[in-house]
Amino acid sequence: MSQAPAIPRISLAWLLLAQCLVIVPFWSHVPLWMIGLWLGCTVWRVQVFRMRAAFPGLILKIGMVVATAAAVFMSRGVLIGLDAAATLLVATFMLKVVEMRTLRDARVLIYLGFFCVVVAYLYDASLPWALYSVLPVSALLTAMIGLQQTRLVARPAATLRLALSIIAQALPLMVLFFVFFPRMEPLWSLPIPSNKAQTGLSESMTPGDVAELGRSAQLVMQVTFDGPMPPRQSLYWRAFTLERFDGARWSQSELARGLPVANWQPSGAQLSYHIIQQPAGQRWLYGLDVARTDLPGVRQMADYRLVRPQPLDRAVLYAVTSSPQAIRDLQLNDSIRRQDLRLPPGGDPRSRQWAHDLQTRYPQPDALVKAVLQHFRTEDYHYTLKPPALGADSIDSFLFDSRRGFCAHYAGAMTFLLRAAGIPARMVVGYQGGELNPGGNYLTLRQFDAHAWVEYWQAGQGWRSVDPTAAVSPLRIDAGPEEALAADEEFLGDAPFSPLRLRRFSWLNDLRLGWDNLNYGWQRWVLDYQAAQQVNILNRWFKGLAGSILPVGLLVILLVLAIVVLKPWARTADSQLQLYQAFEKLLARHGLERATGEGVQAFAQRATRQLGSQAAAIEAFSAAFIAQRYGGQRVDLKGLRQQFKAVRASLEGVRRVAVRESL
Repeated sequence: MSQAPAIPRISLAWLLLAQCLVIVPFWSHVPLWMIGLWLGCTVWRVQVFRMRAAFPGLILKIGMVVATAAAVFMSRGVLIGLDAAATLLVATFMLKVVEMRTLRDARVLIYLGFFCVVVAYLYDASLPWALYSVLPVSALLTAMIGLQQTRLVARPAATLRLALSIIAQALPLMVLFFVFFPRMEPLWSLPIPSNKAQTGLSESMTPGDVAELGRSAQLVMQVTFDGPMPPRQSLYWRAFTLERFDGARWSQSELARGLPVANWQPSGAQLSYHIIQQPAGQRWLYGLDVARTDLPGVRQMADYRLVRPQPLDRAVLYAVTSSPQAIRDLQLNDSIRRQDLRLPPGGDPRSRQWAHDLQTRYPQPDALVKAVLQHFRTEDYHYTLKPPALGADSIDSFLFDSRRGFCAHYAGAMTFLLRAAGIPARMVVGYQGGELNPGGNYLTLRQFDAHAWVEYWQAGQGWRSVDPTAAVSPLRIDAGPEEALAADEEFLGDAPFSPLRLRRFSWLNDLRLGWDNLNYGWQRWVLDYQAAQQVNILNRWFKGLAGSILPVGLLVILLVLAIVVLKPWARTADSQLQLYQAFEKLLARHGLERATGEGVQAFAQRATRQLGSQAAAIEAFSAAFIAQRYGGQRVDLKGLRQQFKAVRASLEGVRRVAVRESL
């Protein structure tokens, strides 16, 4: 029994490099002990190659698999689910290298590597990872080429060039498939858990919680308007409302979640835009008032929030239409009225007394609201991310003692005052403004854009919005938190390496915006290129013929694929193959036909056995053809033709002798 070919040294080196490149993106998603497993497996396999260690036996391999599975279970708590399955896959990819003996084992390892690259996209589908993934794919393909035992085995640079050229040849076909292949909804979906805590708005928070978000530069969403962009002062992105107050913390009420959407009347111009919202593990979507979307399963609730059936665990693109001047709830539901007038039974006596005085002096809600705003505007109040701690009566402590706070302090205090004055009110939480990227003409909102404002209800007008922060710090609304906080504290002081801190350096800021624009284009035109967007784009390209173009496009792709694989132009220009086909026809005329599936060498051996006197010429031609066609030897068509002529001459001599003998 012949021994299986060994794995070439260069191919093994490429395999170990490829394994390292494939595993890198998983380090933040797998247990730390897997670093030790990878190092141990790599060192073991290198020692095996150096003949200083042996391959593991059957018992040892079973023990390694069982121990690894047990470690995964102890780390993850389960063996089912994305995190556990990905960890097992990566562990298998590591263990396989230790028992890899033959070329077949190496190919299995390469296929596992390709699969790991695809699985990594479930965790990170960003542009940087897409660019990085070219490295492990190139290394895996180079290792596969190195297994072919050609002249390239000893030339790693040439092997890599060939792998890169194969990738380059595949790119046009990949683009065609991406654009024209019909998009289909997945048959099932898998939530993607994360071992990182999510940062963002919460359904229950204190004013200080919102201030904490003001120190985070985490991306929240990106917005592209279909028409002219509204002024920054009108960009209030609603997430949800907070109605319940226990004296220290604001939270959502169950009533707002359960009631159907109230009646509202569109009025004035509408805004159309698209949002790419980043995952935060929550169910709400964002939009300007009053927002509607055709995203499947999304509902508009009684407080005008948009809610999904399931928490958002991956970025999503959706279209929104808003009516900023809509008239909302001319007739207020009694349950909502009671809810939005409710206050804790005691506490904050000074605020309650002030609200009573305001109610006496200003019986109309609009007038009372203006009086409160004027108070904030003229008195010694400050906008800051570092407010002092408040006492047991938090509203009193803020309004009359500290007078320093973030947007949620002002919105919460004003909501309390309005309710104490008999005006239904609630706090709205979301984001305000956004950074304009001039290259892509879109807005980027981050956690430091988190904001809170107030809604109050007035008979004959419905719900109206007011922002007390705008009275205290107009710069926060007009220019953003960086400008508003510049005089008192350092912007993003807790994130000294954030690229957003370089916005004052124009050329560095241009580089940052350019990179953001590339990522935004990747997100919108690649990751979110789904069925609806595909049809819309193809309709624009082909004037409403997308329904016909998709199947035609698929046929075109298959035709192109067939042409690339079959290479009809190469068939007529392949002089080597033409010579060998002439060789086959020549032997066929002498009673020797090549069997289906019979190799060149086997056919030559059979021919020499039957035509012993011409064996030298047949063997010489066949050996030269094999060396040039499959062995990597320099192509010498002139010499190959001479050897073919020698075969033909020898066979013609046999025919003449046979004719003379028959006479």
